[in-house]
Amino acid sequence: MTGAPHPAGYSLLDQAWIPVLDTAGQHREVSLLGLFEQAHDIRMIACDLPTQTFALLRLALAILHRATDGPPGEAAWRALWRDRKLPVADIAEYLDAFRDRFDLLHPVHPFYQVADLHAAKDTRYGLERLIADVPNGLPFLTTRAGPGLDAITPAEAARWLVHCQAYDAAGIKTGAVGDTRVKNGKGYSIGVGSLGSLGGVHLEGATLAETLLLNLVPVAPGWQVTDERDLPVWEREPQTAAEEADATRGPYGLLSLYTWQSRRIRLFGDAAAVTGAMISIGDRLDWQDRHLLEPMSVWGRSGPRETAQKRTPIYLPRPHDHTRALWRGLQTLLPPPPPPGGEPPQRLSPMVVQWLARLTVTGVVGADFTTRTRATSVTYGTQQSVVDEVFSDALTMNVLLLVEDSALRATAVDATGDAEAAVKVLRRLADNLARAAGSRDTDVGEADRAAERGYALLDRAFRDWLARLGPDSDPVAERAAWQRRVRRAIDRLGRELVAAAGPTAWIGRTITDRNGRDVHYSSSQADAWFRLGLAKALPMAADSPHQRQEERA
Repeated sequence: MTGAPHPAGYSLLDQAWIPVLDTAGQHREVSLLGLFEQAHDIRMIACDLPTQTFALLRLALAILHRATDGPPGEAAWRALWRDRKLPVADIAEYLDAFRDRFDLLHPVHPFYQVADLHAAKDTRYGLERLIADVPNGLPFLTTRAGPGLDAITPAEAARWLVHCQAYDAAGIKTGAVGDTRVKNGKGYSIGVGSLGSLGGVHLEGATLAETLLLNLVPVAPGWQVTDERDLPVWEREPQTAAEEADATRGPYGLLSLYTWQSRRIRLFGDAAAVTGAMISIGDRLDWQDRHLLEPMSVWGRSGPRETAQKRTPIYLPRPHDHTRALWRGLQTLLPPPPPPGGEPPQRLSPMVVQWLARLTVTGVVGADFTTRTRATSVTYGTQQSVVDEVFSDALTMNVLLLVEDSALRATAVDATGDAEAAVKVLRRLADNLARAAGSRDTDVGEADRAAERGYALLDRAFRDWLARLGPDSDPVAERAAWQRRVRRAIDRLGRELVAAAGPTAWIGRTITDRNGRDVHYSSSQADAWFRLGLAKALPMAADSPHQRQEERA
């Protein structure tokens, strides 16, 4: 597999195709080898979609794992972290040994593709199935049309190729000759791409070098286990149109998962332009109980599967809730406290987060270290055959928040509960005002809009508050300060709602409740209930006379 690239090929090791943002704030593209060589000068991989960035990061991690031989244990990882430098010479030597397998247009084994993939009938394949930001059936809603879909550069095609293997939607694909699963020229759905089911999480450092190391979970007891069968796809025999046999497919570890071939793909074109892509079904992946292999996802217990299989626990990856900002579900990212009675935990935080928590406890990473925890996932629609929404959000936090018994962690989680409770009171105010004005009990539009305004107002405030927490923070004082901040924000929104309620709501009306009691709803009564509810939701926000005097000043 060694030697110079094919003359008509496109080497991903040498050609610039990965978009990055460098530490000087400049956007540029680098080759796969350049990504590692310049990692200390690169801030982050910065692709068109966050899902592209996540998929390419996992590709880079697979290479780094192999070049560092694991790394084999915690001591080897600590040596890498101490220098904050990647073993570039080892990486270059490893990549050179498989140079031909990283040729996008190789005639025998093109990267992430099947060279002779073809259908029973001669068909022209466009790029719309490869490029995820072209809405299925709604091409008029995209800026990429006409010539933009006729041809793309090999660099862009390579990015979409990696993305397609990771996040391609489900549904019927082109039937490939040689695949025994094909019926009537169609390859019936095997589900979404390998990462489509994950609640993806990775840690971001100050540079790409730090990011790669933070997500490089070593082969060590309690973390990753070694299995000689676990190999990246470029170290295995080239794929064919058929599904790979169980004996070699795995997954046997994170290398298999990071380079999983969910689809069989063939790009059409040359080094000047790629003009089409054939996409067929590839290797099916069942994510059940892969939490000990896959380190970059949130996991949760599956009640239906536990009932059906009559055993516990059974874990499945949990995509993120796209309707809520990441901070509102902060507890799902952090290692949960041990459940009482030895019961298996209902959820598991990503292994990369657990690993950084351990490094913090053992003192390898200082208590003043700050990281950005980034979440990425996809929502699919219509039987998972189209991409509805791509979710990406990040929180900057001190590493002490990742530690199980940290008071700072408990404070942060409780603070999200404070915000939820306060917004719930605001919703009730909006609902009561609507009743006072004569709306039906089933009309929740005003309450929903009020809640949206409340969360939007608290969003930046919480992120800033969370980022400032550190080893010198007093948990009790910080939570009290947060509750006061929430109270001021929600109180202001409440005043605006009452002022805008109008004369009808001021007069109000009497409604018979479920218990048969007559209750008079008016804007003044709703305001009184609101202030009482806010005081109960935020008990630490009660100001002393001295604090009130400072605020007025």
